[in-house]
Amino acid sequence: MTDETDETARPAAADADAVRLYGPEFDQRPKDFFERMRREHGPVVPVLLEGDVPAWYVIGYREVNHVTSNPGLFARDTRRWNAWDMVPENWSLLPFVGWNPSVMLAEGEEHKRRSAAISDALDAVDRTELSGSCERIADRLIDEFAGDGEADLGSQFADRLPPMAMMELFGVPESEAPDMIRDIQHVAGSDENAVPAYQRLQESMRRLAESRRARPGPDVTSRLLAHPAGYTDDELISDLIPMISAGHLPTGHWIGNTLRLMLVDERFAVTLQGGRGSVAQALNQVLWEDTPSQNNIGRFAVHACELGGRAIRPGDMLILGWAAANADPQVQPPAHGSGAGNRAHLSFGHGDHGCPFPAPELAEVVARTAVEVLLDRLPDIELAVKPDELRWLPSFWVRRLASLPVRFSPAATLG
Repeated sequence: MTDETDETARPAAADADAVRLYGPEFDQRPKDFFERMRREHGPVVPVLLEGDVPAWYVIGYREVNHVTSNPGLFARDTRRWNAWDMVPENWSLLPFVGWNPSVMLAEGEEHKRRSAAISDALDAVDRTELSGSCERIADRLIDEFAGDGEADLGSQFADRLPPMAMMELFGVPESEAPDMIRDIQHVAGSDENAVPAYQRLQESMRRLAESRRARPGPDVTSRLLAHPAGYTDDELISDLIPMISAGHLPTGHWIGNTLRLMLVDERFAVTLQGGRGSVAQALNQVLWEDTPSQNNIGRFAVHACELGGRAIRPGDMLILGWAAANADPQVQPPAHGSGAGNRAHLSFGHGDHGCPFPAPELAEVVARTAVEVLLDRLPDIELAVKPDELRWLPSFWVRRLASLPVRFSPAATLG
């Protein structure tokens, strides 16, 4: 991986063998897809996004680490991209790549100032209180279907618990939470609703910032506004969207994917009979095998360079393949759970722009509490379909099931 001298900024070439990042294999059998990409193209793959917009897909563990560890060579500001003239006005990926003044796209001292404030605001969250809040939310959700003897643990539980917890953490009024959750889901879906949903989210965050500045509370938003970093309302609006979205969607999919693993994998049979010992192991195993956050746009080359045998031009887009890098045979932990203590996965990102401390810890509190409460309440839970009938939703960004139908002995409610 060496710097080159050619500074001519032009888009990544659309190779004749460039891969389109969608289709049944990618959606349902990503491990097969990653293996084929690695075999045919190596650790850096020429790809085409929607509308045949070219980019590089970085799937090697070593290469992803190199990109995320060198902000001077691979920067975050999307205005560096050399293919903006190829992007249609209504491109569904605009919410992910369009420039905005958020901490996610900030660089240098500006990024340090705001990321430090975010870390401080999150670190002030009482973990015991968060766990207790998640227990109450979990019990309330389970009460809604406990007497039925069947449920979809995706739509009725895993998808609902994290956003409810996030709304409390950030001080979002209960009346605004449903619309905000809906818009976050539209943005993540990268469909025709993504751009207008993002615009609505900006207005929702503006109202939240104004209300918390006028009436501070014991929440993350109020702590950010009071922080010595001197947040402006515009900065806060830009940072709240990725913070709440990242705490909501990936954590819900983490819960759902973990429950699926525990229901289909014999390694966790004891836990399903009422124990808790394997929950942490299952949560970590999912981050290696079916991480909720599959890919990220990304980084943009500051200079011409070589990466994984590819000539990268100034301004080229690099998509970071978290899931593909985790599946790199050079770093995969041993099978059958013996690598459960290995947390070297890239599921929370890496480098300066990885998930800020202590966000991964807080997400794990939410996910672990949700799974433990569910198993305590419904110890004889089992899949209502055969494992091979479960289907993953098509998405370039996230790994989540279309549904997770289960059955169990009807149980009493706690309410």
